[in-house]
Amino acid sequence: MSTVLSNFETWKKFLGDRVEAAKRLGINEETISKLAFEIGEFLDQKVDPKNDEERVLKELWEVGDESERKTMARLMVKLANSSN
Repeated sequence: MSTVLSNFETWKKFLGDRVEAAKRLGINEETISKLAFEIGEFLDQKVDPKNDEERVLKELWEVGDESERKTMARLMVKLANSSN
């Protein structure tokens, strides 16, 4: 069974679509980044990486402090935006 997390390109597209939807609703970049950080925390704790890219992101997330994790979340939002 395939999920949105099984393929990194699918994940980026999914995340990019959600970021665009949030922007259309008037949610600002800072709030989107905060939500991305919360999602990252959830994924780190609850989801096993499904591919090599997610495994690297998880390892980086785990060694980073809170500030670095927030930077990673902002970068993931930027990466997702570049996919659209």
